[in-house]
Amino acid sequence: MSLSRREMVAGLGAVAVSAVSPPVIPPSPAPRLPEAEPLIVPADRRPDQLARDESFWGTVARQYRVSPDFINLENGYYGIMPEPVRQAYHRNVDQLNELNSHLLRTSYTDRATQVRKRIATVLGASHEEIALTRGGTEALQNLIGGYNRLRPGDAVMYADLDYHSARYAMNWLRGRRGVSVERMAIPEPATHQATLDTYAQALRDHPRVKLLLLSHMNNRTGLVLPVAEIVSMARDKGVDVIVDAAHSWGQLDFTIGDLKADFAVFSLHKWMGAPLGSGFLYIRKNRLADIDPAFADETYSGRDIRSRVHSGTMDVAPILTVGTALDFHDTLGAAVKQARLRFLRDRWVHQVIDIPNLEILTPEEPAMYGTMTAFRITGRTSEADNVAITKDLMDRHRIFTVRRGGPVRGDCVRVTPALFTSRDQVDLLAVAVRELASRMRR
Repeated sequence: MSLSRREMVAGLGAVAVSAVSPPVIPPSPAPRLPEAEPLIVPADRRPDQLARDESFWGTVARQYRVSPDFINLENGYYGIMPEPVRQAYHRNVDQLNELNSHLLRTSYTDRATQVRKRIATVLGASHEEIALTRGGTEALQNLIGGYNRLRPGDAVMYADLDYHSARYAMNWLRGRRGVSVERMAIPEPATHQATLDTYAQALRDHPRVKLLLLSHMNNRTGLVLPVAEIVSMARDKGVDVIVDAAHSWGQLDFTIGDLKADFAVFSLHKWMGAPLGSGFLYIRKNRLADIDPAFADETYSGRDIRSRVHSGTMDVAPILTVGTALDFHDTLGAAVKQARLRFLRDRWVHQVIDIPNLEILTPEEPAMYGTMTAFRITGRTSEADNVAITKDLMDRHRIFTVRRGGPVRGDCVRVTPALFTSRDQVDLLAVAVRELASRMRR
C-alpha cells in the first residue's frame, strides 16, 4: 500500500513525538536503607577498660559510613552522623518535603519542645533554659549581641584561643555598646594553675571588664579550661561569662552544673553527631532578662527563651533528628565516649612526646584535654609552614589534618580522632609525625 505525502509526514511526526516524549512510567519506590547494626555496650566494663577494646570499637566504627580514601583526623569541624542518625535524618528530610507547611504549622512546635526537653535531660537543665539554634556560632552571636548589661566605658574580654566568630562578635560590641575590647593570651605550655593565674591577672589588669568570653574546649589546640573556677573568679569581680561549649559537649562527660555558667552555647552537629545545622543556647532562668530578644522578636513572649533566637524559615529536619542522635550518645554514654577519645589522643601523643623539635599544645593533665590536640614543629610557626605540614601528611600518608592559627606562639596542626578512628590509624599518625619531625630537623 502506498502512502500519500501527508500521511508520511504525519507518521514521521508521530515517531518524533514518541522519541522526544516517552510514555510516563511511575517512579519506583526508593530502595529501603539497610538498618544499622545494633550497638550493644557491655555493662560490666569500666569506661577505661572499654576504651582499649579494639573489637568493641570496631563495632562502633561500623556504625559510620566513612570514606576509605584517607584517614580522617579532622573531625573537629563537624561530626559524621552514625548510621541510625543518618537514616533518621533521611526520613525526616522526606517527611518535611512531603508534608511541607503542614508539618511546620502543626506538629513542629510540639516536636521541637520535646527535643528541648530531651536536651535538657542530658544537659542537667530545664527546657525553659534552652533555645534551639542552627549551630554554636548563631548561639554565640545571639548571646553576645543580646547581652544588655554593658554601658559605654565598660570593657569585654576574650583570649587568643577563643573561636574566631565569637571574637568578631565581641569586637562588634565596640560600636554596638560603646565598650572597649581587651584581648589576653593563654600561656604555653598551659597548666591548670598557669591558666587560672593568667585569667586572675587579666581580670585584675582590666577592672572595667564586665563580660568575658570563655572556651570550655577551644577549637585551635583542644585545651580544656577549668571553667567553673574561672566563672567563680569572674563572678566575684562582677564579671559575667559566656561559655562556649560547642566542642566539649558530647566529647567530655559533664553537665551544665559542672560549668557554673549562666550563659552557654552548644553544638549538636559536632560531638553529638546530629545533622549539620543544629545547636542551642542556654540562659539560666533567672538571667533571661539580661539577654535582649533577637531583633525585637514578637513571635514569643519576652519571658520565653525562644524569643532570644529568630532564624526565620529554616530546615527543621536536623532538629527533628536530634532525638536519635541523643539516643546514640546515651547508648555509649558520655563517660565511655570521653575515655575512648582521650585514649586515642594519648595513644599517638605518647609515641611522639619525646621528639625534641615537636611541641604538643595540650598538657598531660587529663582534665585539660579530650581528643582534639594540636602540635607544632619547633620554628615552623607560619600559616604556610603548617599548611605544608598538613599537605605532607596527606600526600605521603593519606592522613587528613588541618592547620590552625591563633595561638600566641604561632600556627599549629590540629589532630582530631573520632569514635570511628582505630588504634592502628593513630599509630600510623605517630609514625608519620616522627618521620616528618626528623626531616624538618635537618
